[in-house]
Amino acid sequence: MANVDLPAMPTLVSDPSQPELMPLSFTHHGTAHTLEFPPDSTIIDLSLKIHAELAIPAENQKFMITPKLGILKPPFSDPSLRLATLLNKKIVLLAPLPSELSALSKPSSIARVPPGAPSIKPATPARYRDWRKVQDEATYTFHSILPLSYLPNPERSKRFLERLANDAGIKASMRKHKFSVGLLTEMNPAEHTTHEGRTLGLNRNRGEVVELRLRTDAYDGYRDYKVIRKTLCHELAHNVFGEHDRNFWDLTNDIEKEVGANDWRSGGHALTNEEFYNPNDGGVEGEHVDGGGWTGGEFVLGASSGATSSNIGIPVQGLSRRDAMAKAAEDRMKKQRDTGRDGSGAS
Repeated sequence: MANVDLPAMPTLVSDPSQPELMPLSFTHHGTAHTLEFPPDSTIIDLSLKIHAELAIPAENQKFMITPKLGILKPPFSDPSLRLATLLNKKIVLLAPLPSELSALSKPSSIARVPPGAPSIKPATPARYRDWRKVQDEATYTFHSILPLSYLPNPERSKRFLERLANDAGIKASMRKHKFSVGLLTEMNPAEHTTHEGRTLGLNRNRGEVVELRLRTDAYDGYRDYKVIRKTLCHELAHNVFGEHDRNFWDLTNDIEKEVGANDWRSGGHALTNEEFYNPNDGGVEGEHVDGGGWTGGEFVLGASSGATSSNIGIPVQGLSRRDAMAKAAEDRMKKQRDTGRDGSGAS
């Protein structure tokens, strides 16, 4: 029989542009499972894949990891935990089987429905919850909310600030741009009003503190919600850009559009009893949002953030609350005396 030369088999070459997947093993009800992940995957990716592959929702998942880590469950305290650090650990998934979950949603055959009683509908499985979104909202948010306690009705101001922080549009934009603000507070109108105009908001150190002008100048009400929300969009843009340049205004416009697109319920609350609405204060000439993002100095609640007294040019940055209020009152009295001397407003 003649020898026949067989063609050489082609050699398979791995694509270097595609990272190799790493296998991660765990057990569930005594059965071993192995799932593959990219090298940079986190514990959240494991939870999402178990939901997709094993039909076990995140709210029913618990992971017992040994040694040392213990019990982990969504939402994870450390969502950035890399799966690569768990390759040499024993992982046990503590969760009911999909058949057990479906059985729980069915009505019991033992139960007896009294005659004439309405029929009981089977329970529906819990709606899927986006745990990544939950983690992002806990990270990219306003971490503290504080009204000015020495002004009237601080609880109403706190509710106003909380409404802004929970606004669906604001939350969506903060998640997208990864904005984090240490303190959201209100500003005292008297300390941010000069003969040149009124300041509506301030942002210190790119998100350390954001102040918003909530109240009317007479302290008898609150300004229009959407006007203040627009001011907040402006101040959030200062988390990235300090100067009012083209980049800043482009980002501000993007944030305003995002907030409007996600505003499916006018900020999540109906306007009732005009608590947060002043129809006569929708923004007037002479107002300016701020002088640009600023840095440095010591933040004093109620003090003018980097401003200067309107009449005598003495910086009030860093003054105590009492000194700042006294300075504002002194400036108003001086302005009234000056007006009286030139005959333009004295009786």
